Amino acid sequence: MPPTASRWSLFLRQWRWGLILLTVLVVFPFLAGALLGDPTAVGQEVRGLARLIALAETGQAKFWQGMVIQMLILAVFAMSYDLLLGYTGIISFGHAMFYGTGGYVVGLLVKHAGWSVAAALGAVLVVALLQSLVIGALSLRVKGVYLAMVTLAFAEFFFILAEATDFRQYTGADDGLHGVYPPPFLSPTDHRTRFYFLALAFFVVMYLAARRLVNSPTGRVMVAIRENEARAAMLGYNTFVYKLVALTAAGVMAALAGALNAFFNLGVTPSVLSVGTTIDVLAMTIVGGAGTLTGPVLGAAIVHLLGYWLNRLFGQAWVLLFGVAFILIVVFLPYGIVGTVQARSWQWRAVWRERWRRMKEILKMA
Repeated sequence: MPPTASRWSLFLRQWRWGLILLTVLVVFPFLAGALLGDPTAVGQEVRGLARLIALAETGQAKFWQGMVIQMLILAVFAMSYDLLLGYTGIISFGHAMFYGTGGYVVGLLVKHAGWSVAAALGAVLVVALLQSLVIGALSLRVKGVYLAMVTLAFAEFFFILAEATDFRQYTGADDGLHGVYPPPFLSPTDHRTRFYFLALAFFVVMYLAARRLVNSPTGRVMVAIRENEARAAMLGYNTFVYKLVALTAAGVMAALAGALNAFFNLGVTPSVLSVGTTIDVLAMTIVGGAGTLTGPVLGAAIVHLLGYWLNRLFGQAWVLLFGVAFILIVVFLPYGIVGTVQARSWQWRAVWRERWRRMKEILKMA
């Protein structure tokens, strides 16, 4: 086999599930338009691909595109938290401050300062970078529960600042900052499909960047710190620097996800800075499987969809039912869904090999 073919074969084996998922996500708007769109809202003269795109902007197809957009944004947010909890062993109760900061920075600059979207996103990068470095330098000097409490204190500071009535003319205080509009051609209300593909591209880029980080030598040191920080320090690694790198990367990813969330919702409220938002992303990471990257993506989809359906079917009681479901997952899938599958996949493969061997014997006997 030529070397090029061998590389392609290895690539396809390594990324086959990711490529399948990406294909499904690319096809989803058109499939949703064909199955769930409202034909009466589209003229009969519109044909072919243009008709599928037009149908995707109508009825339930548009709604479910919005659901997937939210899942993609939350998946990036959950991956950013996984860099802390899953790969570096940092327990933070204040990760929502980065998510909310991204939304408020882009909202303030676009609405009140008149900045372009590109310039505002550049400012989000700079602010998130500085915020992560400062908070990391101040909080990473302590460990364990003390670190969790310090990050919670920082998050509460930003939450109170967003709710303060002194800045109501800028932040909207309790009501939130509304009227944050992306460019008209990317409007999530008028051009939902375009915004969908923007969110998908953002998710793919963030996933590849996170994967590159965790597979790099820096990522290996992060895992070593998670397993035994004292031993990593004894080997000569400056564990503080590597934890700061993890916190900075996670903060920037979360801030960008928050900015995209603000554009999708056309605004941002103080709730995105609350400890409840951090608990939500913590649940996504644990449900999917910390330290896997793909686990938080699955966890974000499950938590978002489960919350939607439970709320729709049981009303206010959905929180109790979700809590029961979360407990069951933690008890029976201690490493999360993806983590548990990976930990026990060798057993399942052995079982399936044995079943296949027996099946072949039965076929030979027949």
